[in-house]
Amino acid sequence: MIKSILLSVDGSSYTEAQVKYCIQLAEAFNCKIKVLSIVDIRIFEWAVVMGTDGFVPMVPSNIYKEESQKILETKADAVLDKCSSILKQEGIDFEVEKISGPPVDIICEKARVVDLLLMGARGEFAKWKSRIVGATLDAVVRQWNKQILITPEKFKRVSKVLFAYDGSDRANKALQLAGLFGTGLDVPVVILTIHDKKAIRKKYLDEAGIYLEPYKIPVELLGVSGHAEQEILNIADERQCDLIIMGAFGHSRIRETILGSTTEHVLKNKKIPVLLSK
Repeated sequence: MIKSILLSVDGSSYTEAQVKYCIQLAEAFNCKIKVLSIVDIRIFEWAVVMGTDGFVPMVPSNIYKEESQKILETKADAVLDKCSSILKQEGIDFEVEKISGPPVDIICEKARVVDLLLMGARGEFAKWKSRIVGATLDAVVRQWNKQILITPEKFKRVSKVLFAYDGSDRANKALQLAGLFGTGLDVPVVILTIHDKKAIRKKYLDEAGIYLEPYKIPVELLGVSGHAEQEILNIADERQCDLIIMGAFGHSRIRETILGSTTEHVLKNKKIPVLLSK
């Protein structure tokens, strides 16, 4: 069951959609939201290191550091206040916390006591970067071992789920998420298997169908051949799916390195949330 969600926000253009997705999940699962805003101390550490070790040494003054931290603290407070206002209006059970420190370490530590971590695909410096996902998200996914919901910049209510299933042990374990989200959100689930051999596609789809039968949700079993990256996008479009669930690891055509090529391709080309199961 999903009874608690950690919502890590930084005030970027992705934050509003994060909050809205969190609200839909909180209503579906009757769970508590923990909203976290981090004052990133790396900015001050970077300034000091660059000042002392640079070609022309120039150590920032205490006034610079104090004023910079005050600005970041004020921003973090404002972000939490706005999130609180939205969540209160929707009647969501939540708590907020502001912490100063390195974001990746803090997020991983705080995520240890929740069922689900929710992060935006990119952060507050997104418009100056060409990366498909933010550096903080990338580092968190590489370190963390629970499910992570990665949300796009714009919110769209989830009405159908696509689960990419490759028959691996991790994907088999993640079938529970497909059942939970289908039941909790009261939406149909499309199970997609991608393999060149028809017999293997049938085997994996039969497994998934039998597993999900007790959940009493509408399930469509679909097997195709081709490239995983493109077929996931094609089927998500054809079936009008609003959430993709996929494993962070696998052993077949949906094989992943953590946040690897398939996931990056899906995030770049399909602006819907992706739930990574690990």
